[in-house]
Amino acid sequence: MRKKGSYRPRGREEEPYKVNSKIRAREVRVVGENVKVDVYTIGEALRMAEEQNLDLVEISPKADPPVCKIIDYSKFKYEQKKKQKEIKAKAQKTVIKEIRFGPNTDDHDFEFKLNHAKKFLTDGAKVKAYVHFVGRTIVFKDRGELLLLRFASELEDLGKVEQMPKLEGKRMTLFITPKQGK
Repeated sequence: MRKKGSYRPRGREEEPYKVNSKIRAREVRVVGENVKVDVYTIGEALRMAEEQNLDLVEISPKADPPVCKIIDYSKFKYEQKKKQKEIKAKAQKTVIKEIRFGPNTDDHDFEFKLNHAKKFLTDGAKVKAYVHFVGRTIVFKDRGELLLLRFASELEDLGKVEQMPKLEGKRMTLFITPKQGK
C-alpha cells in the first residue's frame, strides 16, 4: 500500500537543481558571466536573469546565503550529463575470462589453455581458472588442486593469485589478477 502523497509520475526524473521560481530563499549570492558577484534579493536576481534571457539556477543550496548562477539551464544540464558520461567511460571495467579444466587434462591442453591465460592477463583481464569435476571424478580433488597450482606458478610473472584453489560444489576455482607494473 502506498502512502498518501507519495505518487511520482514514471519517466520523469526529479530535477537536481532548483531553477527560477522554484528557489525559496529570500536572498541569494549571484554569480555568472556579466554579473557583479554580490548578495541580491530573489526578485532582483530573477530580474537580472530574465534581462539576459537566461535562468537562475541554485548551485549551492547549503551555503549561507545560497549560491545561484545565471546560466542557460538546458545547456548546463547537457554539460553535466556529458561530464557524467566521461567519468563513466574512464571508470575501468573489470573483465573476467574463464578457463575450464578437467581433473585429467593432459599436457598439450594445459599448454594451450596456459597460452590463452597469458594473453588474457597481458590484455588486463582477470582469469578465473577452474577444474570441473563430473560424476565420480570428484575423487581426484588432489589432481585438480595440483593442476591449478601448476597453472598459477606458470603465470607468476604475468599475474598474482587473488584466491587460492577453493572447492565449491563440483568446481575448484582459482582467481588470477594481472600485475600492475605494465
